[in-house]
Amino acid sequence: MSSTRSQTFLTKAQHYIPLLASLKNYDKKLFSDDLMAGVITAILLIPQGMAYAMLAGLPIQVGLYAGLLPALIYALLGSSKTLSVGPVSIAAIMVASALNSPEIKVLGSPVENAVILAMEGGVILLIMSLLGMGALINFISQPVLSGFTTGAAILIIISQLPQLLGMANLSCLETSCITTITERLDVQTLCIGCASIFGLLFVGHLLPKILHKFNTQASLTLAIGKSGPLLVIVLSIIWIAMLDIDRQATVETIGYIPEGLPAIDLSFLFNDFSRWVAIFPSAIFISLIAYVESVAIAKVVGGRRNEKVNPHQELIALGSSNIASAVSGGMPVAGGFSRTMVNFSAGARTQIAMVIAVLIVAIALMSFTSLFSSIPKTTLAAIILVAIVPLVKLNELIAQWKSDRADGISHTITLAGVLFWGIEEGIALGVIVTILCYLRRTSRPHIAVVGRIKDTNHFRNVKRHDVETWEKLLIFRIDENITFANISFITDFIESETQQKPDANDLILVFSSVSYIDSTAIDLLKSLIRTYAAKGITIHLAEVKGPVMDKLEKTSFTRELTPGQIFFDANQAVMETSLSRN
Repeated sequence: MSSTRSQTFLTKAQHYIPLLASLKNYDKKLFSDDLMAGVITAILLIPQGMAYAMLAGLPIQVGLYAGLLPALIYALLGSSKTLSVGPVSIAAIMVASALNSPEIKVLGSPVENAVILAMEGGVILLIMSLLGMGALINFISQPVLSGFTTGAAILIIISQLPQLLGMANLSCLETSCITTITERLDVQTLCIGCASIFGLLFVGHLLPKILHKFNTQASLTLAIGKSGPLLVIVLSIIWIAMLDIDRQATVETIGYIPEGLPAIDLSFLFNDFSRWVAIFPSAIFISLIAYVESVAIAKVVGGRRNEKVNPHQELIALGSSNIASAVSGGMPVAGGFSRTMVNFSAGARTQIAMVIAVLIVAIALMSFTSLFSSIPKTTLAAIILVAIVPLVKLNELIAQWKSDRADGISHTITLAGVLFWGIEEGIALGVIVTILCYLRRTSRPHIAVVGRIKDTNHFRNVKRHDVETWEKLLIFRIDENITFANISFITDFIESETQQKPDANDLILVFSSVSYIDSTAIDLLKSLIRTYAAKGITIHLAEVKGPVMDKLEKTSFTRELTPGQIFFDANQAVMETSLSRN
């Protein structure tokens, strides 16, 4: 009995703490794979943490702190074995947008505001998990997400060009932008930035191909290929040290970083309530986007190993991770695509790989922060640019315009909204447009006049197939749920087609694609039945699904349909109506 209880407790614990399930059969081979993946991921996490903190307009250490406790919490609670949670580019630009908004900018320290953003975002995700609201993310369609990502990537590129060129205070709204660029351009900064971009592209793309030709071990090739960000940081530090250019103040460096691990601090909880209220709308958008992107990334890598990702558990894990980031002085976090793919490709088998990566970052914070202070900001800008440029996918916009105009409209409006209005406004506008396009589409459903393919029981659109039709019979297939929004369009279509066939005595409505019908639609269909009965035309139904039939039977519909009938399928309807008329 005791053994059964222990087993039940362990099963429940594994459900709420997925890491326990991963450790159940953990062995040396799995640890070896996780160790290699953790080292490689840490190599990427350190420069990305610094770069994305700079992108958000926050001190560098805030990005590094966001890669510690939040990643550990996700490793404990997350359902994905390889998702790398920490600072990410899209969340960083959203944080920057929020912190620079007039309503929030005047509220005090950007670091405290970022911490409140992380806390509120975490609480929002946890509340969503309690209420089972994970499905709300479905309102953010792929075109909206693509438009937002492209728009945010363009904003990131624009924001980092001044850092790359050594013109952090550049404003192209001045009288002569060209003159301003010429006067403020710092050649040393530009050289380091361009060299960093070249180094990143060479190490990340060209060098792995060269190593592959020499049959270098795959894991070593991957490790070298992903070490580009760390390598260019080291080389840029050496460059500055050799030329002593930091003392000439021509190349801006990131400066002092506090040594050691972050302390748990709850003082931000006692900020003025109005500050929390002002920040809350931005927290909603940041947390929703973080959740959508994280789940999407987790499903991509999980699908490659047939590992199931639990969206509900992801709400809990990401919510807890953001709260952990807040109390440890970090920024909002999410699953990062590049780090996750590196972690996965490097051979990570369980969440232990991210635990190892966190330990390496912690060691770096405790031992090497004095070296970090000499990193040029132009190098971090180069890291951001190389990572972000691939996110500008205008080809997706073109493809969506070709395949579905509504998706193309949603994508375009979201992109334009993000670029010219603001990130949160662009997303909201995209969601609204998507819903309006959906309502328009459902208000004008596809309806086909169908006939029977000869010598079969299959019915197809008369405009697309060579089918058998009947002089006194019309068959309509309605390919959408029937509601108040589209019932008028449906009845108008039926009346229009019936007028073109004045000898018709029977109309059959095929409900094979109808899963729902509302009371407004039922009332208008009853009115249509009465109108046609006065003309000597009988309406029948066929292939009515159970839920729709249940709803019809709860009203007077079936009584008013008489002498019309409800047939099992279209073929039976044709046979019996034809016989009854003969």
